Amino acid sequence: MKKAVTVTRRLAIAFAAMGMAASPLAAQVETIDPDTAIDADLVKQPATTGADAGVTYTAEPDPAAPTDSYPEQPTWSEQGAEAAATTAVETPPVENSATTYKEDDLIGAAEGVFGKGAKGVADMIQKLLKDQGEPNAYIVGREASGAFIVGARYGSGTLFHKVEGERPVYWTGPSIGFDAGANAGSTFVLVYNLWDSEELYERFPAGEGQAYFVGGLTASYLRKGDVVLIPIRVGAGLRLGVNAGYMKFSKKQRWLPF
Repeated sequence: MKKAVTVTRRLAIAFAAMGMAASPLAAQVETIDPDTAIDADLVKQPATTGADAGVTYTAEPDPAAPTDSYPEQPTWSEQGAEAAATTAVETPPVENSATTYKEDDLIGAAEGVFGKGAKGVADMIQKLLKDQGEPNAYIVGREASGAFIVGARYGSGTLFHKVEGERPVYWTGPSIGFDAGANAGSTFVLVYNLWDSEELYERFPAGEGQAYFVGGLTASYLRKGDVVLIPIRVGAGLRLGVNAGYMKFSKKQRWLPF
């Protein structure tokens, strides 16, 4: 009897073990509908599964491929501006047209004094401008002088200043040296570095070494400080010699040359 109970207990344990082993297998068995399996390839699959479910990814654009950087090429107009700037640097500085007189202005004024087409006037002015530059004032007038050993010169005219305008001017001066004859005629004076017209009313030493001829043209230099005067004369008479003296300018006529 005891042996039968033991056998029965062992069979019960064996069946229990078999049942436990069969349970996972049954859980792993899935019933599949044949129609559903056939149409499975027609069903749109989800974008993500498993661990990726519910996570949204945003595709980042590819970085732009690096390109070589070159300086911007100037346009035609910019190149022209650069060329003009280079030319301006290389060109010697010129006088300001707002404060100096140009060649055409001076030749026209001189021809108004000596007569249009007067021989040598334009050439003389061009040479002086080339050597001395453009003046900021000039004087037009007439003077008369007579000398033998010791002489006197008297003149009157108008000062034309590029900035300060016009004003009357008078001058006197001795002429000492080896002189012969008489000279009367028109005078045209280039004036340089006269920033204040009041500075003209001084005595300007002169050193002359030219020969004067009838109807001829002469030029001489006078200077005091930075102010330079270059008288150009065309006169009547004969004057030969080496002259030393000065010209003294005033606002009113003076009869004493000294």
